[in-house]
Amino acid sequence: MERTVQSGSPGLIGVIAASLRRERERAGMSLTELARRAGIAKSTLSQLESGSGNPSVETLWALGVALGVPFSRLVDPPRPSVRVIRAGEGPATYSERSDYAATLLASCPPSARRDIYRIEAEPGEPRVSEPHMPGTVEHVVLGAGRALAGPAGEPVELGPGDYVVYPGDGPHVFQALAAGTAAVVVMEHV
Repeated sequence: MERTVQSGSPGLIGVIAASLRRERERAGMSLTELARRAGIAKSTLSQLESGSGNPSVETLWALGVALGVPFSRLVDPPRPSVRVIRAGEGPATYSERSDYAATLLASCPPSARRDIYRIEAEPGEPRVSEPHMPGTVEHVVLGAGRALAGPAGEPVELGPGDYVVYPGDGPHVFQALAAGTAAVVVMEHV
Protein backbone atom coordinates (compact mmCIF):
# COMPACT_ATOMS: atom_id res chain seq x y z
CA MET A 1 0.00 0.00 0.00
CA GLU A 2 1.43 3.37 -1.01
CA ARG A 3 1.18 6.00 1.69
CA THR A 4 2.24 9.58 1.35
CA VAL A 5 1.05 12.48 3.50
CA GLN A 6 -0.86 11.26 6.56
CA SER A 7 -4.47 10.42 5.80
CA GLY A 8 -6.91 12.99 7.09
CA SER A 9 -4.33 15.80 6.92
CA PRO A 10 -5.88 18.29 4.48
CA GLY A 11 -4.24 21.07 6.53
CA LEU A 12 -0.80 19.61 5.86
CA ILE A 13 -1.50 19.44 2.10
CA GLY A 14 -2.38 23.16 2.23
CA VAL A 15 0.78 23.98 4.18
CA ILE A 16 2.88 22.06 1.64
CA ALA A 17 1.16 23.81 -1.29
CA ALA A 18 1.72 27.29 0.17
CA SER A 19 5.30 26.47 1.21
CA LEU A 20 6.22 25.18 -2.25
CA ARG A 21 4.84 28.29 -3.95
CA ARG A 22 6.56 30.59 -1.42
CA GLU A 23 9.95 28.87 -1.68
CA ARG A 24 9.82 28.53 -5.49
CA GLU A 25 9.01 32.22 -5.85
CA ARG A 26 11.69 33.15 -3.30
CA ALA A 27 14.22 31.18 -5.38
CA GLY A 28 12.98 32.87 -8.58
CA MET A 29 12.29 29.51 -10.27
CA SER A 30 9.57 28.60 -12.70
CA LEU A 31 7.48 25.47 -12.25
CA THR A 32 9.35 23.92 -15.16
CA GLU A 33 12.80 24.66 -13.69
CA LEU A 34 11.95 23.40 -10.19
CA ALA A 35 10.38 20.23 -11.58
CA ARG A 36 13.48 19.61 -13.72
CA ARG A 37 15.88 20.16 -10.81
CA ALA A 38 13.83 17.92 -8.49
CA GLY A 39 13.42 15.19 -11.12
CA ILE A 40 9.62 15.22 -10.99
CA ALA A 41 6.96 15.92 -13.60
CA LYS A 42 5.83 19.54 -13.99
CA SER A 43 2.22 18.33 -13.71
CA THR A 44 3.03 16.73 -10.34
CA LEU A 45 4.55 19.96 -9.05
CA SER A 46 1.56 21.94 -10.34
CA GLN A 47 -0.80 19.60 -8.46
CA LEU A 48 1.26 19.94 -5.28
CA GLU A 49 1.23 23.74 -5.48
CA SER A 50 -2.53 23.74 -6.05
CA GLY A 51 -3.07 21.57 -2.98
CA SER A 52 -4.46 18.62 -4.93
CA GLY A 53 -1.33 16.41 -4.83
CA ASN A 54 -0.29 13.90 -2.19
CA PRO A 55 3.53 13.95 -1.99
CA SER A 56 5.80 11.22 -0.68
CA VAL A 57 8.83 11.79 1.56
CA GLU A 58 11.04 11.23 -1.49
CA THR A 59 9.25 13.91 -3.54
CA LEU A 60 9.39 16.47 -0.73
CA TRP A 61 13.10 15.80 -0.08
CA ALA A 62 13.87 16.20 -3.79
CA LEU A 63 11.98 19.51 -3.86
CA GLY A 64 13.74 20.73 -0.72
CA VAL A 65 17.16 19.92 -2.18
CA ALA A 66 16.24 21.59 -5.49
CA LEU A 67 15.08 24.70 -3.61
CA GLY A 68 18.05 24.66 -1.22
CA VAL A 69 15.79 24.52 1.86
CA PRO A 70 15.35 21.96 4.65
CA PHE A 71 12.48 19.46 4.30
CA SER A 72 10.88 21.05 7.37
CA ARG A 73 10.38 24.36 5.58
CA LEU A 74 7.95 22.58 3.24
CA VAL A 75 5.84 20.77 5.86
CA ASP A 76 5.96 22.76 9.09
CA PRO A 77 2.83 24.87 9.72
CA PRO A 78 2.97 28.02 11.86
CA ARG A 79 2.76 27.03 15.54
CA PRO A 80 2.24 28.54 18.99
CA SER A 81 5.11 29.04 21.45
CA VAL A 82 4.13 25.96 23.54
CA ARG A 83 3.52 22.85 21.51
CA VAL A 84 2.87 19.25 22.53
CA ILE A 85 2.85 16.46 19.95
CA ARG A 86 1.45 13.24 21.31
CA ALA A 87 2.68 9.87 20.00
CA GLY A 88 0.83 9.09 16.78
CA GLU A 89 0.07 12.76 16.07
CA GLY A 90 1.84 15.40 13.99
CA PRO A 91 2.53 15.97 10.30
CA ALA A 92 3.63 12.48 9.18
CA THR A 93 4.87 11.75 5.68
CA TYR A 94 5.48 8.25 4.41
CA SER A 95 8.00 6.59 2.15
CA GLU A 96 6.73 5.11 -1.09
CA ARG A 97 9.48 2.45 -1.02
CA SER A 98 9.49 1.15 2.57
CA ASP A 99 7.39 0.95 5.73
CA TYR A 100 8.79 4.21 7.12
CA ALA A 101 7.10 7.33 8.49
CA ALA A 102 8.79 10.62 9.42
CA THR A 103 6.94 13.00 11.74
CA LEU A 104 8.38 16.49 12.03
CA LEU A 105 8.56 17.37 15.74
CA ALA A 106 10.36 20.72 15.53
CA SER A 107 11.78 22.65 12.62
CA CYS A 108 14.71 24.93 13.01
CA PRO A 109 13.80 28.51 13.72
CA PRO A 110 15.53 31.26 11.69
CA SER A 111 18.33 31.60 14.29
CA ALA A 112 19.07 27.85 14.46
CA ARG A 113 19.94 25.18 11.94
CA ARG A 114 18.31 21.92 13.08
CA ASP A 115 15.12 19.92 12.67
CA ILE A 116 13.84 17.07 14.88
CA TYR A 117 11.86 14.07 13.59
CA ARG A 118 10.26 11.00 15.17
CA ILE A 119 10.74 7.95 12.93
CA GLU A 120 8.53 4.85 12.99
CA ALA A 121 9.57 1.93 10.81
CA GLU A 122 8.87 -1.76 10.32
CA PRO A 123 11.12 -4.50 8.91
CA GLY A 124 11.21 -4.71 5.13
CA GLU A 125 12.71 -2.48 2.48
CA PRO A 126 15.23 0.01 3.88
CA ARG A 127 14.60 3.74 3.58
CA VAL A 128 17.50 4.86 1.39
CA SER A 129 17.88 8.64 1.40
CA GLU A 130 19.53 10.67 -1.30
CA PRO A 131 22.01 13.31 -0.11
CA HIS A 132 20.47 16.34 1.61
CA MET A 133 21.84 19.88 1.39
CA PRO A 134 25.65 20.17 1.67
CA GLY A 135 26.80 20.21 5.29
CA THR A 136 23.78 18.33 6.66
CA VAL A 137 24.58 16.05 9.62
CA GLU A 138 22.10 13.51 11.04
CA HIS A 139 21.97 12.35 14.68
CA VAL A 140 19.87 9.25 15.43
CA VAL A 141 18.83 7.98 18.86
CA LEU A 142 16.98 4.66 18.72
CA GLY A 143 14.09 4.49 21.17
CA ALA A 144 12.66 1.03 20.45
CA GLY A 145 13.36 -2.01 18.30
CA ARG A 146 16.54 -2.50 16.27
CA ALA A 147 17.75 -0.73 13.14
CA LEU A 148 20.58 -0.22 10.71
CA ALA A 149 21.32 3.47 10.27
CA GLY A 150 24.08 5.55 8.75
CA PRO A 151 25.95 5.95 5.49
CA ALA A 152 24.53 3.68 2.77
CA GLY A 153 27.81 1.79 2.43
CA GLU A 154 28.44 1.30 6.14
CA PRO A 155 25.33 1.54 8.34
CA VAL A 156 25.62 0.48 11.98
CA GLU A 157 23.22 -1.67 13.96
CA LEU A 158 21.47 0.17 16.78
CA GLY A 159 19.51 -1.03 19.80
CA PRO A 160 17.32 0.98 22.21
CA GLY A 161 19.22 3.97 23.57
CA ASP A 162 22.03 3.74 21.00
CA TYR A 163 23.18 6.89 19.18
CA VAL A 164 24.89 7.42 15.82
CA VAL A 165 25.89 10.58 13.94
CA TYR A 166 26.78 10.64 10.23
CA PRO A 167 26.89 12.94 7.21
CA GLY A 168 23.41 13.52 5.79
CA ASP A 169 24.82 15.08 2.63
CA GLY A 170 25.75 11.64 1.28
CA PRO A 171 23.50 8.63 0.58
CA HIS A 172 22.30 7.12 3.86
CA VAL A 173 19.92 4.46 5.09
CA PHE A 174 17.51 3.61 7.89
CA GLN A 175 16.24 0.02 8.05
CA ALA A 176 14.12 -1.45 10.83
CA LEU A 177 15.29 -4.89 11.95
CA ALA A 178 12.48 -5.44 14.48
CA ALA A 179 8.78 -4.67 14.64
CA GLY A 180 7.86 -1.40 16.33
CA THR A 181 11.17 0.31 15.65
CA ALA A 182 11.17 3.98 16.61
CA ALA A 183 13.87 6.64 16.67
CA VAL A 184 14.44 10.36 16.97
CA VAL A 185 16.48 12.01 14.23
CA VAL A 186 18.01 15.46 14.64
CA MET A 187 19.16 17.02 11.37
CA GLU A 188 21.74 19.79 11.57
CA HIS A 189 21.98 22.08 8.58
CA VAL A 190 25.52 23.40 8.89
